Amino acid sequence: MAPVATDFDDPRFTAIGLLSEAYTGLHSRFAAQLEQHRVSPVEFEVLMRLARSPQNRLRMTDLAGQTSLSTSGVTRVVDRMDRGGLIRREACPSDRRSSYAVITEAGLARLDEILPGHLELVQRWFIDQLRPDQLAQMLEALRTVRDAVNPCATAGSTADDLPAAQAS
Repeated sequence: MAPVATDFDDPRFTAIGLLSEAYTGLHSRFAAQLEQHRVSPVEFEVLMRLARSPQNRLRMTDLAGQTSLSTSGVTRVVDRMDRGGLIRREACPSDRRSSYAVITEAGLARLDEILPGHLELVQRWFIDQLRPDQLAQMLEALRTVRDAVNPCATAGSTADDLPAAQAS
């Protein structure tokens, strides 16, 4: 058998491995807390994206770009959350092919229940682990990587992204 030429000590393996391990550890801590509120991590992500968007809504395609879901996956999640009263769909007045996902009052109320405990976990397991300068550097680095690998991640997230008739 020929010797393997791959250097398994390559620091690139370490970099991506540490990122993955940190994400997995944080995700599992968050998922347990979200389960107590009967919300899956992806449903929480959808609620947060909508709550933080102009007019508490995003086009379905923009929501797919901002989440870990495909367009069809977003449709399934939005339909399920619509049935649960957490979000609703609205037709786009300027493009009949598009529709918006909009967080409802019930969805905002659910976030009000979830967020105190969630933010406590974020503080304890992420923010408190870093000095302020480390956190600032990490956020800048993560934005740089995010923008390179997922340029759609912020689509529709500012009022400037809305059609003129919708921005007012």
